[in-house]
Amino acid sequence: MTTTTQATSVHESERAWLERAIRLATDSVANGGGPFGALVAKDGEIVALGNNQVTTNLDPTAHAEVSAIRAACKELNTFSLEGCVLVTSCEPCPMCLSSALWARVDRVIFAADRDDAAVAGFDDRRFYDLFDKKDSSLWPMPVERLELSNRTEPFDAWLAKTDRIDY
Repeated sequence: MTTTTQATSVHESERAWLERAIRLATDSVANGGGPFGALVAKDGEIVALGNNQVTTNLDPTAHAEVSAIRAACKELNTFSLEGCVLVTSCEPCPMCLSSALWARVDRVIFAADRDDAAVAGFDDRRFYDLFDKKDSSLWPMPVERLELSNRTEPFDAWLAKTDRIDY
């Protein structure tokens, strides 16, 4: 297979995955969930699917991307999704993007963007903007550090643990 043929094949796979994510999002709406769908693929194959389950599971972290990442980690029996692609029907919010970073996915591909989501009532721009603000006093909730002498105790225990699994 030539490089051009390989690139075309990958591109076609990605388009098919994105179509699948959009179908997942649309089906999610029909089943009482939010309008978001995602999947994780590795080595050209779909590993796991996810859809928005915030209201169905009463879990504000149950976004489609997080659901797909959790399912992929279970399926692959690992916490690292290196070598994987996260494909999602909409641009990931800051939480989902952070989750993808922590999961170490290689790439993120999305269809609709944050402006498309805002039109439907899912305006995450304030969260994107929030993280750009240097002054945390402008945040809608206080984020404070309290000084405690034992603040590093969990980290000290972690560093002393000889059988830890670094991540």
